[in-house]
Amino acid sequence: MPPGITLAADAPTLSAANTGFMLICSALVMLMTPGLAFFYGGMVRVKSTLNMLMMSFISLGIITILWVLFGFSMAFGTDHGSLIGWSGDFVGLSGIGLTELWDGYTIPIYVFAVFQLMFAIITPALISGALADRVKFTAWSLFITLWGIIVYFPVAHWVWGTGGWAFDLGVIDFAGGTAVHINAGAAALGVILVIGKRVGFKKDPMRPHSLPLVMLGAGLLWFGWFGFNAGSWLGNDDGVGALMFINTQIATAAAMLAWLLYEKIRHGAFTTLGAASGAVAGLVAITPSGGSCSPLGAIAIGAIAGLLCAMAVGLKYKFGYDDSLDVVGVHLVGGVVGSLLIGFFATGGGQSDAAGLFYGGGLSQLWKQCAGVGAVLAYSLIASAILAFLIDKTIGMRVSEDEEVAGIDQVEHAETAYDFSGAGGGAASRTAAPAPVQEAPDTKKVDA
Repeated sequence: MPPGITLAADAPTLSAANTGFMLICSALVMLMTPGLAFFYGGMVRVKSTLNMLMMSFISLGIITILWVLFGFSMAFGTDHGSLIGWSGDFVGLSGIGLTELWDGYTIPIYVFAVFQLMFAIITPALISGALADRVKFTAWSLFITLWGIIVYFPVAHWVWGTGGWAFDLGVIDFAGGTAVHINAGAAALGVILVIGKRVGFKKDPMRPHSLPLVMLGAGLLWFGWFGFNAGSWLGNDDGVGALMFINTQIATAAAMLAWLLYEKIRHGAFTTLGAASGAVAGLVAITPSGGSCSPLGAIAIGAIAGLLCAMAVGLKYKFGYDDSLDVVGVHLVGGVVGSLLIGFFATGGGQSDAAGLFYGGGLSQLWKQCAGVGAVLAYSLIASAILAFLIDKTIGMRVSEDEEVAGIDQVEHAETAYDFSGAGGGAASRTAAPAPVQEAPDTKKVDA
């Protein structure tokens, strides 16, 4: 994400082209949250589909209100101690003029605020995939409210806010490797260590109920991610946004192929779930790095991320933590890989002149990336675990075991995703019993 500083001697003027581009990018990023809901919704069992959709959709409501009231001010207001921002004019978005520009750029503050809002919405939604089948909806809603205030808003300031300590240190995070993906992945790990495993983990089949829904979600994520990544330069007057756009496509393709190759060698099949997961791993890894590497570097980053994330999803069976939909394996690992590889593949000719080890820059940038990765991971992990513990000890974080077995959709939402009893209307449908719903094959093998 580019800094909010003036880059030229003359004050910039509003650019209709950049403003329109950023509004489109904001809409694309908003679409990613419903895309994520479909992606996660297809990966769970039938009885948890609606709950999974709602855990993403509720973020659109809660985080939007928090962002308007004070979140934008906390993340991008005037710096205080390199840890948090605050500007009275940003509270309630009430002191901002219609054509008042984001400092140093050619887009209105309102446009920057709404673009960043979409990042703030999807980040807690990413966490939900790790908690499938077992979390009370009220507890989840309270958790993302507190998590946004205590974790996301401050971390966004560290990484992207003028004066934030990671920003001033020179940590490169073009569009969210640390602030979004490591942040969400570490939070997911912290919460699941507190709330424990699903009933039947490693015993009962927990296969995705709709792989077409997963592929639809992955396609929407891939599509929206161009706005997520290319839009993070806040315009494209110098071509850096275009570099990020093409690198997003390249790394995603490379990661998908690497994941599929690993699956074929390791498990003997090319799976649709593997293709979708590999694509997301590539999108995650290129998010922090795509503005600083070359297209050839994007191939390498994507391939490395696809391979390592494919290997990482099996760690939950070895270490016994129940990351339901592989948020840790894809988002945490992918975010760490993409962020650290900047220290090797940064060319010095993209978003900044910082060069990585392979381009003559030595280890300087790598150490900066390590500092950013380590700090965000540790803070989010610990803070999220504490929040989950406090919620669990007060209102309770999990549904009961009987409710979990019966199905969280009916318990929490009084609905089911598919009404088979009401299907059809002809004579055949009145007399013939509906065909049984078959679960998709288990595409992610359990490593012993």
